[in-house]
Amino acid sequence: MLNYIGPGMDGGVLSVVFGILLSFFIAVFAIVWYPFKRFLKKFKKKPITQQEDEQLI
Repeated sequence: MLNYIGPGMDGGVLSVVFGILLSFFIAVFAIVWYPFKRFLKKFKKKPITQQEDEQLI
């Protein structure tokens, strides 16, 4: 037999479920993004300063 739980309880359950799912996907994104960002920073070229330019000549 099905019981009626009302619209308020329904909304609360949906909010909790979506909150848990959203926090899980944000955590996965953070775990993947920050090492990838550090990896990309290694390949970025640094601008050559005037002192380094004089040493190359």
